[in-house]
Amino acid sequence: MLLSWAWFLTLLLSFVGQHVTFALQDVTGDLFGSEKYGTVAAFGDFNSDKQTDIFIIRKRSELLIFLADLKAPYFKPKVHLTKDAFPSGFSITSVVPGDYDGDSQMDVLVTGSLKLSNTETRVFVFWGHNQTLDQSEKVVLNSTFDDQPLVMDFNGDMVPDIFGSVGSSADVCYLRNRQQKCEKALTSDVKMRIPHSNAFIDLNKDFTADLFLTTEDGFETWINKDGNYTQHLPGKRPENMKEVGQSAFVDFDGDGSQDHLLPVCMDASCDKSAIYLAKSGGTEWVQVLTDFRRKDSVWGFVPSLDIPITLHLGDYNLDGFPDALVILRNTSASTQQQAFLLENVACNDAGCQEAGRMFRVHWEQSDLSAIPMAVVATFFDIYEDGILDMIVLSKVEGKEELVIHALKNNFEADAYFVKVIVLSGLCSNDCPEKVKPFGVNQPGPYVMYTSVDSNGYLKNASAGQLSQSAHLALQLPYTVLGLGRSANFLDHLFVGIPRPPGGKDVRQQEWTAIIPNSQLIVIPYPQNDPRSWSAKLYLTPSNIVLLTAIALIGVCVFILVIIGILHWQEKKADDREKRQEAHRFHFDAM
Repeated sequence: MLLSWAWFLTLLLSFVGQHVTFALQDVTGDLFGSEKYGTVAAFGDFNSDKQTDIFIIRKRSELLIFLADLKAPYFKPKVHLTKDAFPSGFSITSVVPGDYDGDSQMDVLVTGSLKLSNTETRVFVFWGHNQTLDQSEKVVLNSTFDDQPLVMDFNGDMVPDIFGSVGSSADVCYLRNRQQKCEKALTSDVKMRIPHSNAFIDLNKDFTADLFLTTEDGFETWINKDGNYTQHLPGKRPENMKEVGQSAFVDFDGDGSQDHLLPVCMDASCDKSAIYLAKSGGTEWVQVLTDFRRKDSVWGFVPSLDIPITLHLGDYNLDGFPDALVILRNTSASTQQQAFLLENVACNDAGCQEAGRMFRVHWEQSDLSAIPMAVVATFFDIYEDGILDMIVLSKVEGKEELVIHALKNNFEADAYFVKVIVLSGLCSNDCPEKVKPFGVNQPGPYVMYTSVDSNGYLKNASAGQLSQSAHLALQLPYTVLGLGRSANFLDHLFVGIPRPPGGKDVRQQEWTAIIPNSQLIVIPYPQNDPRSWSAKLYLTPSNIVLLTAIALIGVCVFILVIIGILHWQEKKADDREKRQEAHRFHFDAM
């Protein structure tokens, strides 16, 4: 009976631990206090304290860096680029943090245009030094691009480069050692679409990032072979599309390869919307979301000149399949516009059988529906615990600035994850001026793991780090890979970085037996000797630890109670026996 009760208590606690909810908690005041306005433009560890900071644009002419703090409000504006740092009439369009001169300190790239010339994009790079930005010391690129550039590592030296279109030519600019050098990037001309959704991501599973371009006619893939880019077969968009959103790349079905997601509208007003998926290397499109009907209303994407249709991706429930945040509007009530969570679920529709997975809209997410006129929604790990929370930007009538909303993800099911950030590897423990090499925001690294799930089946997933940077891509400087409810060690974790021109060997390293719920900081130093790369492991306690402790304490208390009862009953029996002995007539005494 004792074992039965202990087993029942453990089973009950385990059931409670498996209960899944998608509750959100508004923590905006705790994070920003009274500073909850502006346009969130980027994320990065500016002061190298292993805490992700937030870059916010205000008045379209100023940039504030909110540094993470241990006391509320947890994000405080500490670094300020005023409008005096830019030409008169300059309007900021995007911000891309990164180490552009190779000194292992974070610099900040700012793009924008003069209000009188909105067709040209100018690029400024402000140099970081000792956790500050020098407003007077900056580089202004000689090249003016047709659109916001893609920040990528074009030559594989682990220093971010600036890639963009100038007319029909694709140019790349290098700033190593703060010396500006721009040249033609590709062997043929490319007429890119504006706004573009170019990406720097591994598309053929060789752990070397390739170049994906969105053109006026469709798409082009330039595969990195031996450090040089070779044009692959061009791809076409789905037919009869009137509005095409931003391409996004993610391991949608958990097979270890990157898939191409594309949100589209069938008509100019986006009354009929859909999300298509093309498997890695494939040209056939599969619909993974077409049902935008909510009770008696129909919703669709929001066509906008300022903010293109974008899917912001992240594994919200850590089940190993990435979900998405999107902005939708009620097609019959144009003023009703809000953010929605798209959950990645198993396919139950004939149209998505080839993909095996599909998106399902969470219509009844009250915390998101409480934010009217949302314009941007993205994932962000607020508390650095591996669970992705949300940041939503919304419009308020009569106010120029967007309002920031921070929503904590109170995810109660105890799933597991691994969080990986790959640094530049330009230095390890011998960095210039003794700086810590954590705040570098490195584009191009590729991460993949293999493991065994709770049913004994092989499971793997992959992700690219900072593959896109333009038009509020809002990608995080790390990857969070969900592992589901399997608490097994990761059998293998692979990390690859881009190759330089002429580099025939893949720069890739493998780690084994990685503990779940851990953050892995990979330092690929020296870059050309993967066996010497180091990885720092930081553990994040899981809820299962608490549940196990509660179960153990409960069982111990239960056993102590049983022991106490048995001891009390035994003592009563002894007392009864003594009384009987005292009243017994002794015949031997006669």
